[in-house]
Order: sequence, then C-alpha cells, then structure tokens
Amino acid sequence: MSIKNWQIPKVIFQPDVYRGMQRGINQVVNAIRPTLGPFPRMVVSESTISKSKMPELLDSGGLIARRIIQLQDRDEDVGAMYLRHMLCRLHEKAGDGTASAAVIFHAIFNQGVRYLAAGGNAMRLRVFLEQGAREILDELNRMTIQIRGREKLTRLAESLCYDPAMSRMLGEIFDIIGEYGQLDIRSGHSRELEREYSVGMFWEGGLLSRMMMNDPQHLRAQLEHAYILLTDLEIDSPQELIPLLELAVNADLHALVILAKRISDRSLSVLLSKSICEKVQILAVKTPGLSSNVQMAAMEDLSILTGAQPLLKVTNASISSARREHLGRVRSAWADQEYFGISGGKGDPRQLRQHISCLRTHYADSEDPQQRKQLQERIGKLLGGTATLWVGSTTPSTIETRKSLAERTAEIMRGAMREGVVPGGGVAYMIASQVLQPKLSQTLDVDERLAYQILIGSLKEPMRALLSNSGYDCSVMMGEIMRAGPGYGFNVITGRVVNMCEAGIFDSAAVVKGAIAYAVNAAALALTTDVLIHRRNPPEAITTT
Repeated sequence: MSIKNWQIPKVIFQPDVYRGMQRGINQVVNAIRPTLGPFPRMVVSESTISKSKMPELLDSGGLIARRIIQLQDRDEDVGAMYLRHMLCRLHEKAGDGTASAAVIFHAIFNQGVRYLAAGGNAMRLRVFLEQGAREILDELNRMTIQIRGREKLTRLAESLCYDPAMSRMLGEIFDIIGEYGQLDIRSGHSRELEREYSVGMFWEGGLLSRMMMNDPQHLRAQLEHAYILLTDLEIDSPQELIPLLELAVNADLHALVILAKRISDRSLSVLLSKSICEKVQILAVKTPGLSSNVQMAAMEDLSILTGAQPLLKVTNASISSARREHLGRVRSAWADQEYFGISGGKGDPRQLRQHISCLRTHYADSEDPQQRKQLQERIGKLLGGTATLWVGSTTPSTIETRKSLAERTAEIMRGAMREGVVPGGGVAYMIASQVLQPKLSQTLDVDERLAYQILIGSLKEPMRALLSNSGYDCSVMMGEIMRAGPGYGFNVITGRVVNMCEAGIFDSAAVVKGAIAYAVNAAALALTTDVLIHRRNPPEAITTT
C-alpha cells in the first residue's frame, strides 16, 4: 500500500461505493463465518505488539472484528470498519451473536445491492427492512420462554460453549447463585475445572499488613462478630487513631475492621502493638476500588449491608471524629492479600431490598456496557453467596482460551436467565421470519416484497453457516429440517434432526434479538450510502500492515 494514496482526499460515487464497501464487508464476514457453531474453525491473529509473540487463536466473532484494524484499499476499509463497529457494539451489548449478525448483515447487504443495481429504491427498501425487523422481534418476544433448574441451565451452557464439563459446572453454579450472583473466574492450577462456594460477598482490596493474618495456613485473617468502620480517608498520623481505639476498648469491641484508602506504616505499627492486640482484634483493609466512583459505590453497598455510616473525604470528616453510631456490624469478616469479604451484615433488611431494587432498575435502564457490568456485580454482592470457577488445562494459553470461553458463556447465561431463551441452532431465526410470509403474499408493493424476501432468506444464513462449518451439505440438511416442521433443527453433535426445545438446545433470546436488530438496521442504513468522502490522513495515522 502506498502511503501517498491515503494522503489524497477523494470523493467516491456510485457504483464504486457499493463495490468497494461490499469487498470490505465480504472480507470481514469471511473471517468470522467459520466460527459459527459447535465445531468452529479457528482464526489466527498475528500479534500487533511483537512478531515473536505467539499468534492468537480466536473463535469469537466479536474478538476477530476487534483485531481487524484497517484494510489497504480505502473503499474496502469503509465497508469493513462499518461492519466492525456494528459487531463491536453488539458484542458489548449482548456478549455474543456477532457471527450470526455478520452472516445476516452480509446476506441482506449483498441481496440489497443487487436489487438497487437493478433500479430499486434504497430509502423505501430501508423502510420495509426495518418494518420487517420489528415484526420479527415481536414474534421472538412471543416465542421466548424462561428457564430454571440445573438441568436446563446445563443444556443452555452446552449450547453456548460446547464443553460438557464446563456446562455442568456453570449449570450448577447459576442454579445456586442466580442470574445476578457473583462469579469469579480464575486460572486453575490443575488440568480440571474446579468450583468453590462461599457465604457472603467479597471485594478487591486486601490486607494492609501481612502481620494481621491469624490463619497462616490459608494466608488470611478472619474475625467473628466484628464491627466495621468505612472511610475513603488516608490515615497518616497515629494520633488520628487514638479516639477510635479508645472507643473500641471502652465499648468492649473485641473485633474491629477498618477500611481506609491508605494507612501509614507508623499508624499500622500502633494497630499491631501488643497492648492493642490484647484488647481488640483489628483488620486494616484497603477501601475497594481504584477510582473514586467505584470506591463510593462499594462504600454505599457496604454501608447498607452493615449499617455503618461512612466517614467521607467530601464531607470533611476525620478518623478522630468516629463515634459508635459510625460503626457497622457483621457476623464475620475475612481478608487476604487481594480480597476482603463479609457475611451476615447487620444492616436494615428493608433498606437493603429497596437498594437492590433501585440498582436493578438502573441496570435495566442503562445502555452503557461497563456501567451495566458494574451494576450487575454490585447486585450480585448484595444478594450474597459467591462462587469461584477455577479453569484448568494443560498449557497457559489453553487456560486463557478456556477462561475467555467461560466468561463469555457466563455473561450470555445471565442474559438468558433474565430475558429468556428461544430454540437454538438458528431455528429461532427461521421461525420468526415466517411472520412475514402472510404480509409477503398480501402486498403488491415491489420494494416491500423484496424487503420481506430478503429478510426471510437472510435469516436462514446462520443455520446454513452452522451446517457448513460442521461438515454437512447445507442443501440436503436444510431440506430435511424444513420437512420436519417448525421448531425442528439439526443437532450437529448427534447428527440428527430434532425438536430443539425438547432436546434442550437453546439460544439466549437477548442475543438472538440483538443479532437481528443490529444486523438489519445496520444493513438497511448501509444500503442508503451514496457517496464516500476520504479525508487526508496524516502519515503517523497510517497502518501499512
């Protein structure tokens, strides 16, 4: 690629616009299509950091799209980056569905381009495509069912990750902790998957001194029936602690947890002194969170859980002003070098229920993926009961790949438990598209007929790609599936046509609906593009690989 070509501003008109965008879209979709289904072909991505670093093995459409930064041809690059942006947004919103969305988008766009090249009206086609998508989404809402119970959750997990051992673990975990429950997925130290459950909740923010560990075998400290002080202040002088320690001794508080942003070494030495330790057991723990927003959220949750009144920097509070009413209570508290946890908080149960309800409302209303993740984690902590999944394998790279798969599956399962499921294996797309058949037979409008025909044909593409990737003849198997009737699909693992719901093969309704909404709306908008304007790019912004 010549850098000079990227520095020349250009205006591109039809038909070169569709041709260039189509070539770029085809390249991205051809890279993602092989990952659809239980027997995905891997996509190898070369490291952008170092040529000597091991390439990535990817089977996630969202991650593959993120790794495609730029194509050499500028017209192709516009189409590729347009599709990439849509897939990344879908991946952030739903966690999956990017491969299905890519093949649906691809089919709609290519069929639409052929129609427009023959003289069709782009704006009217867009209107009817979006109208048809709304009908399809309404039909999916009617098809959606809720699932509960370990067996059904295990089947759902297997439909997502195709790993029986992981599916059994995740089915059991989510049956216990629920859709908002706190799940920590970590690298294991063996070849197997292991899980661990604990009562209560925990946050990142470990002990400020290893000398406070009273359980050296497990490298942690634990207190029973403890009081707790919450603050985001930094404690620099030992004198600041004297009133608090006098309060603890005079009130006969045998166990005290202090959460602070930082405690100086001199202050810690006072807390560790023999005269204090003989009267009060103390744990000094770092306030959870790196940013002020995360810290404030953690302290708000801990305050409601324990009944404590935080001493905050914004109110000009000080540690020396601590009183008995500032302290909360817990049945037990623990901390190690990385985490801090509690169980049996003594806060007001009614206030806790109201707080959880408020967070759930914010979660439902939020469109920001990062904010939704933080809210989900907060709700999970407040509900109590946590699980840890230790992911093991033979090599570090395999462990990371399997961890990523577990995280992706867990996120989709949460959405499925909240919003329900639909028949899997591409069947839901085909069933929902049939809602357009009566409208297709009734309308005489050419643009409307073409829009519905395009949608009905395009929504067969996820199943066709799944069959092809699994080594089956699409034409033959699609004929068998159509003859079997509505609700039937092909179980590529057993090699049989089955009723998907009876076989327990489901897809998350949120993922399926997201794939359709994003793919149809993005393709309809892309078909109305008439002109490309290429700006002058500075040399340092050019990627030549």
